[in-house]
Amino acid sequence: MAKATREAYGEALKKLAASNPDIVVLDADLSGSTKTSEFKKVSPERFFNVGIAEQNLIGTAAGLALAGKIPFASSFAMFAAGRAFEIIRNTVAYPALNVKIAATHAGLSVGEDGGSHQAIEDISLMRSIPNMTVISPADSREAEQAVLKAAEYVGPVYIRLGRMAVDDVYDDSYVFELGKGVLLREGKDVTIIATGLMVQEALKAHDMLKEDGIDARLINIHTIKPIDTEIIIKAARETGAIVTAEEHSNIGGLGSAVLEVLSDQCPVPVKRVGIRDTFGESGKPKDLLKKYGLTAEEIAAQAKEVLKLK
Repeated sequence: MAKATREAYGEALKKLAASNPDIVVLDADLSGSTKTSEFKKVSPERFFNVGIAEQNLIGTAAGLALAGKIPFASSFAMFAAGRAFEIIRNTVAYPALNVKIAATHAGLSVGEDGGSHQAIEDISLMRSIPNMTVISPADSREAEQAVLKAAEYVGPVYIRLGRMAVDDVYDDSYVFELGKGVLLREGKDVTIIATGLMVQEALKAHDMLKEDGIDARLINIHTIKPIDTEIIIKAARETGAIVTAEEHSNIGGLGSAVLEVLSDQCPVPVKRVGIRDTFGESGKPKDLLKKYGLTAEEIAAQAKEVLKLK
């Protein structure tokens, strides 16, 4: 069933409210949109709305972490990662405080809110900060488990969540492992490495390529940092070519992270599907994804291109 990862975040927070009394939740006056309102319903005494003040949001979360709490601080990704960047860097990550930043409405799929609200550089910002763990779930099941695992992990975590409903990648048997990529399809000709909602597009691309006689391997990298170097290097050695796919700028995101791994340890041809150094615009989410080339068709086309370079 199609569900937004932000909705799964709200459901996970309700579970945490019941299971862990140290969990507190903070929001910057967007609780209906970020779904932190779900936590407020069941545990209002542990919910704090700091108003439209994202820097204060992160600073207050840091103080609560120093007091022994496990704070989840939420806003739209543009504001959480962008407006509060310096506070995250110096107040949370520098002292390695146990703060979880759950940023919703990431990427072009924010849709009609337009380029000012479409965070297409947040992964780049967050993974550049020492001590920061960065997670980008593919579907609602992965998002819920990622939130629960983040609550157990001690240290700063950035969780990237979306506004748009996305189809299921996993069933109820799925188990999330922090820092471990997931092999979704075996293949020997080329490897597709995707994250977030682009995993669904990569699954479609895999089927398209299969019809053309191309045996593609498919990997979901949900943890951008620390990235699973082992699964990436193994894929590069065994297939000899890589395509990355992300709903993020091609600068500094998953593609850049994969290139860093490969250039150091196993150089192979790589093509990247992502946003090509431009801002987004207002429009329907699916129309925007198509216009900016974040589609199964583009992934398949880039797979065919990279195969020419082997």
